[in-house]
Amino acid sequence: MNTKTVFAIGVMSGTSLDGIDLVYVHFEKDSYAKFTIICAKTIPYNKEWKNRLQNAIDFSAEELEELDVSYGKHLALIINKFIENNQIEKIDFIASHGHTILHEPENGITLQIGNGKEIAKITKQKVVCDFRTQDVKLGGQGAPLVPIGDELLFSNYQFCLNLGGFSNISYHKNKLRIAFDICPVNIVLNYYVNKLGFAFDDSGKIASEGKINDTLLKKLNALPFYKKEPPKSLGLEWVQKEIFPLIDSLETDVAIILRTFAEHIAIQIAKIIKGSNSILVTGGGVFNTFLMERIEYHSNITVTLTTKEIIDFKEALIFAFLGLLKIDNQVNCLKSVTGATKDHSSGVIFYP
Repeated sequence: MNTKTVFAIGVMSGTSLDGIDLVYVHFEKDSYAKFTIICAKTIPYNKEWKNRLQNAIDFSAEELEELDVSYGKHLALIINKFIENNQIEKIDFIASHGHTILHEPENGITLQIGNGKEIAKITKQKVVCDFRTQDVKLGGQGAPLVPIGDELLFSNYQFCLNLGGFSNISYHKNKLRIAFDICPVNIVLNYYVNKLGFAFDDSGKIASEGKINDTLLKKLNALPFYKKEPPKSLGLEWVQKEIFPLIDSLETDVAIILRTFAEHIAIQIAKIIKGSNSILVTGGGVFNTFLMERIEYHSNITVTLTTKEIIDFKEALIFAFLGLLKIDNQVNCLKSVTGATKDHSSGVIFYP
């Protein structure tokens, strides 16, 4: 792509199942940091799609193939509606992360559904997707992928911290970009507050009214993952195996679980960012006021929030950017981050 300006749509669905994030963005190729988010929208999942995606981890190979195609069609229709509602005319490509169903890089497995061929056919646009598979084949974690965007779009921050289904962080160390998943966040908090009939704990109010279960907190903080050196990443499988059984064996009161887990998140994050006041914090967890207070307390910092647009749509923005780098055959996956054998340009391109 030789043009100096690029218009793209980035599409992202996170593990917390908040919805599908769409962003229409303009990049200046002479300086990537000169980007403009023209419009953005989150489309919530209906109950049927939420159930299908939550249960897909147990699907057969045949069921997953069918889900990949039907979810691709679902994404395409949502993208078309986004284009129509915002009267978007100029699109160079669509970059879609898809939705992660399986992520076990140590076993050579990662699966993001959302068939790119279907999206290209229905939207009649060039589509870049499947950003993780190549990295796993090269011995990497296939995650996190956002750090190249942190490096080239948000280099004025010492740390870039995201609070989504999981918390992940990226920063510069010894002239290399380092990034890894820290711990689960909304994938656990939302799971337990759902039992009370809420989609999420608004501002962390329920957590703030609970007490800490000290035994549970101690055991959470002692999990072996936290002692591992990066590169390292987390998936739903790990949460189902390590987190839910541990919590359920020691506590049943939801307020106490939320309070204890918020403290756990804050402690794990504080280990890394303690004392720094140059932090970009994004993701849905930013709006959990109580969680942010605990992170500030344990880290001994004050977080200055960025714009709501960046908080909500940074990951969709960066997947649009990853698509741009792929189309231009530029590196978009860093071995210093994922542990792959080499830096590379990851993703698959589909044409209408």
